[in-house]
Amino acid sequence: MAEIRDDRAQGLLTASEGGQTVGRIVYFTLDGSGGSDAPDREPSALVAVHTVVEPGHEGQGLAGALVREFYALAAREGRWVVPLCPYAAKWAERHPDEAPAAPTAVVEAARARLAARPELW
Repeated sequence: MAEIRDDRAQGLLTASEGGQTVGRIVYFTLDGSGGSDAPDREPSALVAVHTVVEPGHEGQGLAGALVREFYALAAREGRWVVPLCPYAAKWAERHPDEAPAAPTAVVEAARARLAARPELW
């Protein structure tokens, strides 16, 4: 089974086997300087923008394991997840018990950040 690690500084959640990266989620964070008591500030979230499994490693459940860990990581930190990545969004639809939907304002903040900083993709 792959080892999954978070590299927050690089915005990568990686799956490795034998020291080789075999899958990743590219993401960014919303810093959480806001909250319900500060509606004009950014909410706290992890935003998945891309999920990749390297050729030869598809069909082994790596992408699902990465997204599951991404949601678990966010839950441990008390953050929402915004799955802008199509794979992560589809996974979330299939696993609503593990993937609570972020409030509309959080999703809008994530989309606005990505639109303002396309290099995050």
